[in-house]
Amino acid sequence: MHKLTFFPLGNADCCLIELEDKRKILFDYAHCKVAEDEDDLRSDLFSLLQENLKKEKRDYFDIVAFTHADEDHISNFSEFFFLEHAQKYQDDKRIKIKELWVPAAVIIEEDIPEEAKILRAEARYRLKKGKGIRVFSAPDTLKSWFESEKIKYEERKDLITNAGQTVPGFDKTTGNVEIFVHSPFAIHSEDEKLVDRNQASLVMQIIFSCDGQDTKFILSGDTECDVWKDIVKVTKYHKREERLNWDIVKLPHHCSYKSLSAEVGKEKTVPEEEINWLFEQGNEKGIIVSTSDIIPSNDQEQPPHRQAANYYKEIASKINGEFIVTMEHPQKTNPKPLVISIDKFKATIAKTNIVGGAAIISRAAPRAG
Repeated sequence: MHKLTFFPLGNADCCLIELEDKRKILFDYAHCKVAEDEDDLRSDLFSLLQENLKKEKRDYFDIVAFTHADEDHISNFSEFFFLEHAQKYQDDKRIKIKELWVPAAVIIEEDIPEEAKILRAEARYRLKKGKGIRVFSAPDTLKSWFESEKIKYEERKDLITNAGQTVPGFDKTTGNVEIFVHSPFAIHSEDEKLVDRNQASLVMQIIFSCDGQDTKFILSGDTECDVWKDIVKVTKYHKREERLNWDIVKLPHHCSYKSLSAEVGKEKTVPEEEINWLFEQGNEKGIIVSTSDIIPSNDQEQPPHRQAANYYKEIASKINGEFIVTMEHPQKTNPKPLVISIDKFKATIAKTNIVGGAAIISRAAPRAG
């Protein structure tokens, strides 16, 4: 059995993937909870991940992937992880990263906040060293960086994976999981020094296999409308429509309408044609996850947007599926991590009963199909 855990972090991201072969993959890390604020219902991500590893007597994740370097995806990561590039980030209590995954934008961006600079320094250090890292896409600006560091691109090419490829070490024959890369495209990273992090964020299809049954998970960073359209067009051009089929989808950008259309809509966001096609590729009883604050009842500038949520709810209804908001699960007043188990019954949401303020996780009835 494989397992996914989405943590209630407000408008921020962290997804833990625990594979049947015992590998642990962490996508994004944003510890946002204010400990002194009793009204802050967000998860104590720092403690939960520490506890997860402690149970198995390990001090590392096999892979830590950052979809992009915005604050809501990397907040306080430098206080949690053991970083190889500087001694001040190294002590026995920190969690080690066997392999770091980043889009090329993390390596080549210049005008960025302090926490993103720390991530960039770690990624550059590992890339110079030639191990413990995987970079997604190889724009000319990355190749220029190699030249400036007097490193031959050919000597690091095996550490780079481009869109349209599967990630080495992750195919269904070697671990019952396959990871296919949709984005970034090289063209999304080539605007001189100015690189749009959201356009350059990771988008992947992860296929889990159990007893001959495949469960497909689309995971994205802050992917906006135009990038989704490009992904759909390129996928159709190569006649690989199955690469956008899904049983679980982690929504981009905290349920923002901008991932669907340039127009928010009055009651429901009407997506661009290509994006509507994408979400219609969901399988029966598919699960749509919004890593976001509670969906508001009124209009607001920042996500989540109720109009976008109304569209996703409609999609979920069509496939007899579920639309789940992390800060609303299982209750708005007491959010807990959303756990999805994956086995021969495909994706099953763990049932969370609230008793005396504590969460009791039990197996929900298996999903057919």
